[in-house]
Amino acid sequence: MSIGYLQRKAAWEILLKVSYGDFSDHALEKVLRNYQFTPLDIAFITELSFGCIRYRKFLDLWMDHTSKITHKKQPPRLRWLLHIGLYQLLKMDKVPFPAAISTTVEVAKKTDLNGLAGTVNAILRNASKKLEKEIFPEISPDRKERISYLESLPLWLVNDLYKWVGNSKGENIVKAFNKKPSIDLRINQLKTDLYEFLEILHENKIDAEIIKDLNNGITLKSNPRSIKNLPGYSNGLWTIQDRSSQWVAPLLNPKEGEKILDACAAPGSKTTHLAELANDSAEIIAVDRSEKRLKILQSNLERLDLKSVNTLKADARRLIELNPKFISHFDKILLDAPCSGIGTLSRNPDSRWSLSKEKIKSLTLLQEKLLESIFPLLKKNGTLVYSTCTICPYENNILIERFIEKNKALKLVSQKQILPSLDYPGDGFYSAIITYKS
Repeated sequence: MSIGYLQRKAAWEILLKVSYGDFSDHALEKVLRNYQFTPLDIAFITELSFGCIRYRKFLDLWMDHTSKITHKKQPPRLRWLLHIGLYQLLKMDKVPFPAAISTTVEVAKKTDLNGLAGTVNAILRNASKKLEKEIFPEISPDRKERISYLESLPLWLVNDLYKWVGNSKGENIVKAFNKKPSIDLRINQLKTDLYEFLEILHENKIDAEIIKDLNNGITLKSNPRSIKNLPGYSNGLWTIQDRSSQWVAPLLNPKEGEKILDACAAPGSKTTHLAELANDSAEIIAVDRSEKRLKILQSNLERLDLKSVNTLKADARRLIELNPKFISHFDKILLDAPCSGIGTLSRNPDSRWSLSKEKIKSLTLLQEKLLESIFPLLKKNGTLVYSTCTICPYENNILIERFIEKNKALKLVSQKQILPSLDYPGDGFYSAIITYKS
């Protein structure tokens, strides 16, 4: 067995699981359970598999360029294996062409693709020859169509991004979707502080630094391989949370003794943040429809040693039906609404292939219904924060402004849109602060 065969096989298995409907991070976790890889192996497998998912359209372009059979007619299992080989040739400079080809062919030979091993070898060798001779696929000169192929994003989404933010910012965002996402931590201020925890990391030879303008944010400058093995995990010194997401909970300014609702809470990064900011002395109800996700939230609460949160399995749109006493009950409400997640495509590479305009339209209807159902639960002098991890204006400022116009008793205090960027390590996020008019 050649060196590197198992790593390619594992990466291929991740692609197969994603093609069957698994999220990329879940697929990675499931596959790695079946092997005993070193941290370096895991880093290689993650880059290879996630890179293939991100660059699916670009790799299909090269498949059509090097094979007599188009990617649409290739058997799916063969298509994903060819992606494994092509990504190494096209995007992984440190992998020699012969090693990329031979190990990918070996995967075919030792699996149910044995009869197609010759095809894999021929297509990958053809691709390497074309690369060496600089014979590249023909792409439309149209700016948007070209970047759609080169950065591997659906053309409709590229068109919409350019329409939302303009050509220059749109192109920057498209490229940012393929950057390596940052690994950001939020320290538990009830157990430690930034400088104390940073010192702990440095003592363990973990390169990290404080995130500017965040009270409790630290970013890791190198990949730790296993997050849960970082110091302080088991005793609740920190939780993983993107820097943009860390902006949201402080907007509510939660206080001790306040009644707070987190309406779409699981898996709980913002819920736990609210509890910590309120010195674990508020009355927080965390609502979610998913029992499985609520169990994850409960596990996070226990690890962080937070006592002020009660979980409730329910549809947030029907809380008044569930308990009429909730009307005008809460001082603060967080509605981190289900959304298209367009701001997180670098972190969730598979999402770009499941998105559609129809899906976004259905989400905006849900978001509006959630707002209409939840606002009556707020006290007249209370504050609601609406947030999403998308940059689609129809889910953000357009929706909120329409909602405020429709509900004359409400006031938009402020709103903020964070855009993904090559210069900004975090995700795209939106937030709006809404109150009743005085």
